[in-house]
Amino acid sequence: MNVFFEESGSFKAGSVLSRQGDAFQVELPGGRRAKVRAKDVLIEFEKPTAGELMEQADAVAQEIDLDFLWECAPEEEFPFATLGAEYFGDSFGPVERAALILRMHGSPVYFRRKGRGQYQRAPEEQLKMALASLERKRQQALVQQSYEEELKAGRLPDGFQSKALGLLTRPDKNAIEYKALEAAAAARGISAARLMLECGGIPSARALHEARFLSEYFPHGTGFPHVTIGELPDDLPQAEVEAFSIDDVTTTEIDDAFSVEHLADGRVRIGIHIAAPALGIARGDAVDAIARGRLSTVYMPGDKITMLPDSVVDKFTLAEGGLRPALSLYSIVNRETQEIVASETRAELVYVKNNLRHNTLDELVTEEALANGTGDYPHKEDIAVLWPFAQSLFEKRQVARAGYGLKREVQRNTDFNFYVEGEHVSITPRRRGSPLDTIVAELAILANSTWGAFLHDHGVPGIYRSQRAFGAPTGPKRTRMQTTAAPHEGLGVAQYAWSTSPLRRYVDLVNQWQLIACVQHGVTAKLVSPFKPKDADLFAVVQGFDDTYSAYADHQRRMEYFWCLRWLTQENRKQVVASVVKGDLVRLEEVPLLLHVPGLGVHARGTRLMLEVMSVDELTIEASVRPLHVLDAPTVTSGAEEEDEGDEEIIDAADASAESEAEAQAEADTATNAADGEPAAGNDSSDSADQKDPKQDVGHHATEPSR
Repeated sequence: MNVFFEESGSFKAGSVLSRQGDAFQVELPGGRRAKVRAKDVLIEFEKPTAGELMEQADAVAQEIDLDFLWECAPEEEFPFATLGAEYFGDSFGPVERAALILRMHGSPVYFRRKGRGQYQRAPEEQLKMALASLERKRQQALVQQSYEEELKAGRLPDGFQSKALGLLTRPDKNAIEYKALEAAAAARGISAARLMLECGGIPSARALHEARFLSEYFPHGTGFPHVTIGELPDDLPQAEVEAFSIDDVTTTEIDDAFSVEHLADGRVRIGIHIAAPALGIARGDAVDAIARGRLSTVYMPGDKITMLPDSVVDKFTLAEGGLRPALSLYSIVNRETQEIVASETRAELVYVKNNLRHNTLDELVTEEALANGTGDYPHKEDIAVLWPFAQSLFEKRQVARAGYGLKREVQRNTDFNFYVEGEHVSITPRRRGSPLDTIVAELAILANSTWGAFLHDHGVPGIYRSQRAFGAPTGPKRTRMQTTAAPHEGLGVAQYAWSTSPLRRYVDLVNQWQLIACVQHGVTAKLVSPFKPKDADLFAVVQGFDDTYSAYADHQRRMEYFWCLRWLTQENRKQVVASVVKGDLVRLEEVPLLLHVPGLGVHARGTRLMLEVMSVDELTIEASVRPLHVLDAPTVTSGAEEEDEGDEEIIDAADASAESEAEAQAEADTATNAADGEPAAGNDSSDSADQKDPKQDVGHHATEPSR
């Protein structure tokens, strides 16, 4: 005897070897033996054999007309044998019985299982809806297959015209377009992004990199809603100075300006004037909500996404030719000793006479010209006063750094500006450490340090950046943002609170609110300041800003690497000159690009090499190069080796000394316009070197920084 039975949701047939009570010992056609309970047996039969029954039942099941079978079925629950007699008539044997069970069990749209051998037909309305759904899925499968074939052939399907970027950034993984793209990419053995690029689905690798960033951090777009700007206080005094700013030619968010007044007894009053949007923006208003949502202006070569709407920037930027609201730090300085005699902070209106530009002045305002008094340029006498004062501030910081066990700051000699027009990039070198750079940097550090102390003295919380040794005094230094004053050893200051870029950084705007409260209310400021001591919301600002600002800096750095690779292709550079940084890491001379060179061998730091560019991949932001020959090698001495130690900031942020150098250099760069105001068409605006591991800027060959 043979039996047809159900086991674990599937149907099988086998020969009965024995029976004990309500259980059968059954041998399946493959030789496996199983114990089958009597209640699981649906059909007992003598012929055909178990294997033949399953084979014949499968064939008969495929011929059963489901629509007719459904019509034959009663509306109430029924045993399968009832419907079998109705459908097959007199020829209802074991094969037909098994076929009927297989067909109904495999068609849940038509029949619902109600128990072993028991079924009920689906209601007519539900059946129609289910069949329509199945037809839609069948049609979608056909469309998906056609999409896949088109993509495999290197053609972009019509249905992808407006969806390509979305499929690569925030895709609906249940959509047929996504499934077709993944399947086609797997079949071609390439990534979905590369397939889209080859098919013309995305215009360029640049568009994809930018779209990925925007989809994550600006999913609702980069536009601004209409906002109303608050009125300025009626009692703002007007300063009796004529200020000037020093910025790059492309800067629009002008945060800082300076002034010089000559006093009696060889003294001068030096004014540092910072744009004051906090006078017209209140915590919790619509503009604050926008700024807090973005937290910072995003810079990238050729573009930027501002933290504040243009209407707000235009009202508060320190543009030349008018009175502008400002928070001013005045320092009375003895010109003979360059010592600060007294300081005062005021909220006021300042007349900005000129917006000076690095692009036109850097060649004129040199150390030699300042020493000899030569040259003709605006505010020449004021700059001549600020230059020795800035030098004195720099030297004092170096003394403080030495007290923390740090060497003198190492200034990179060259920086680079990126200018992008369409898909064409120009990368131009700019000498760093010029007098104008130093003036702007040192005055910004002075303001941030002085105002940090100002907040602390009034018992008003602010957002500080501190850097202190971890463990031993000479151990690794860690930089963090916190709400209480603490030393910043890398800069050589007792405290440091970002306050000089309120138009482009939310932290600076928060600190400016707190500073204005101190100016207006004095000793009672902590009772009326927007953020009170131990305000949980202030801690939230710190955490949110740190994470977001780091992500923005990563994107900027990634796009700078992208444009460096574009430059190699654009200029058809098959060979480039680079200098060894350390190990197999080299730095190109013409553009700010770091590359790993496999098989480079051992070379002294500073060795100049000729490299062959073998391939450039803009999609993955990678370049492959190989060494051709050595151009020249420096003579390594102990002194020279010591001088080169500043490069450690580039290759090992975990090293304490290196991190200090990177932080100090970056914070100084902040104060220069290329960093503290607005970069020149994408020049580095990040002044938080501690937030980014320089090793992330360099991958295998020249890979995209990890995120």
